[in-house]
Amino acid sequence: MEPVSQRQPAVGFIFVTLVLAVVGFGLLIPVLPALVKEFQGGSVSDGSHAYGWIISTYALMQFVGAPIMGSLSDRFGRRRIILVATAGSAIDYVIMANAPDLAWLFVARIIAGFTAGVLSTANAYIADVTPPEKRAQSFGLLGAAFGIGFVIGPVLGGVLGHYDLRLPFWFAAGCSSLNWLWGFFVLPESLKPENRRAFAWKRANPVGALLALGHLPAVLALAGSYFILMLAQTSIQSTWALYTDARYHWGPMQVGLSLMAVGVLSGLVQATLVKKIVPRIGDARAVLIGFFISIVTQICYGLATQGWMIYAILVVGAFAGISGPALQSYITKHVPANEQGAVQGVYTGLASLAGIPGPLFGTIVLGWATDADPAVHLPWILGALDGPVNRLLRLVPHHPGMSFFLGSALTALALYLAVRTFRKDAAITTPAPGQ
Repeated sequence: MEPVSQRQPAVGFIFVTLVLAVVGFGLLIPVLPALVKEFQGGSVSDGSHAYGWIISTYALMQFVGAPIMGSLSDRFGRRRIILVATAGSAIDYVIMANAPDLAWLFVARIIAGFTAGVLSTANAYIADVTPPEKRAQSFGLLGAAFGIGFVIGPVLGGVLGHYDLRLPFWFAAGCSSLNWLWGFFVLPESLKPENRRAFAWKRANPVGALLALGHLPAVLALAGSYFILMLAQTSIQSTWALYTDARYHWGPMQVGLSLMAVGVLSGLVQATLVKKIVPRIGDARAVLIGFFISIVTQICYGLATQGWMIYAILVVGAFAGISGPALQSYITKHVPANEQGAVQGVYTGLASLAGIPGPLFGTIVLGWATDADPAVHLPWILGALDGPVNRLLRLVPHHPGMSFFLGSALTALALYLAVRTFRKDAAITTPAPGQ
């Protein structure tokens, strides 16, 4: 058999790797909250509280671990880090499948969060093997992998969980194990030895990694826009099921079908349209158009009075998916070959950081907007702000779609920052050498 190191790297390898990874993650969506609630004695209130802490713990560990994994991939190569990340996922799922209590779920999520380097390393892999003019198309293919995995995973998890609540965890462990075997025996290395650089902790810690982008002005400036965009998206994602239940009385099946529609439409756009649209209009313009479509669709979600309207809005909103691959393409063209992993690690870390306050903001606003008593009650750590926040909210119109309006406002701010960055960059920068 031909040695792995001598094979030609290809985007197809990464596509399969991400499909398996996302299927494994999606399997947990229908069953992990139920398992947490079971450990909490069946209490919905206590289960929700504990589940929120588990999500935040995972996001926090990913924020810490992503820059480290990214920098390690610049030093030791992409293939090794993908293997470490997939092994971490497999261990996580096995622990959860056997967890005797809630504490072990936290242990599992800590491991999984810290080793969640597949996405950032996969993006760096694409930058290694794809010419600049075709990167948006390749990143669109990765987006399609997420769409496919997100369609298959939750549905399969719901079916398996119907028979045994822990069966999806074993199946997810199997997906990660196949992913690891795929990488070990088939995935070639993409980072050439001459493009590797020494590992340094000042670039690997989250703050240091962000500050290290100072010599890449456009990349650093876009980091702020990207963080705000992720804040908006995590805020909306966390309230989707709650919002559709409160306003349209959707049950789990209807929520699942809507999420499946999101995955199908997103996958179609990113697999077929990105490669046609982005090269014609350019990375920067595609980012701005995608952001604008996202703003409009979020406002429409908040204004929709009937559940069927959501599906019509989903069709239009799917076109916002051109912004992600275009943004990744733009960034990689401004980063030297030996820093791709570190930069992708920073951006993955920013997405994880946004995943901590985003759900909190979204659920607080949704609770305020749908409660007969419009007062908000912040977590104990922010309890002193209850009074000032409630006085401010009395000035805001009471509307059930307010959490989506908040998301659109945040996305508008991200759009403004992106416009300003692109204008400055067009005047003062050129692509990095060799990109």
